[in-house]
Amino acid sequence: MTDPTSLPNFAPPAAPSVPAGGNQLQQRVLEALQSEGFRPEVDADGDVSYKVEGQQLFVRCVDGEPAMMRVFGQWQITDDLPQDITKQLLAANDVSLSLNIVKTGLANGNLIVTGEHLVSGADDVKALVQSTTQMVLTAVQLWHQAVTSDGPHAATSAEPPAVAQAMAEAVQEGNASAQ
Repeated sequence: MTDPTSLPNFAPPAAPSVPAGGNQLQQRVLEALQSEGFRPEVDADGDVSYKVEGQQLFVRCVDGEPAMMRVFGQWQITDDLPQDITKQLLAANDVSLSLNIVKTGLANGNLIVTGEHLVSGADDVKALVQSTTQMVLTAVQLWHQAVTSDGPHAATSAEPPAVAQAMAEAVQEGNASAQ
């Protein structure tokens, strides 16, 4: 039997290769936002930052095969909202379970909303950024509705969460107005 405290001497992992020209996905995101009239900037963390409807959003790009794109934002939970952490977490859970792609969570008194995609060279980054931006902003609105409602919540009821009911009503209204 070998000595369990002796560890094999593995070679250090190879450094990830960055293509010449830097972060290719980040460049595609910048171009997509600029073509829509936004003035995106790259912040100190390397994230693309931009404002839409007065809200600060970010895009984190990780090159690779496939590349990964995360559109995200954070909002301080103000005193005019319920301060019960359980109610806030139930609302975040309802939104995450009711939407595809988007996740919601809480961190240090903030609502965090992210939408993530694996991106290939052939994907339409402009469409992904546009649609995910709207999904993130919609998720924030849905979280506010859920946190200020009395439920039902997915974690505590067999009924569909209030968020899912609100989404279904919005879809029905959208379909009716389209006709």
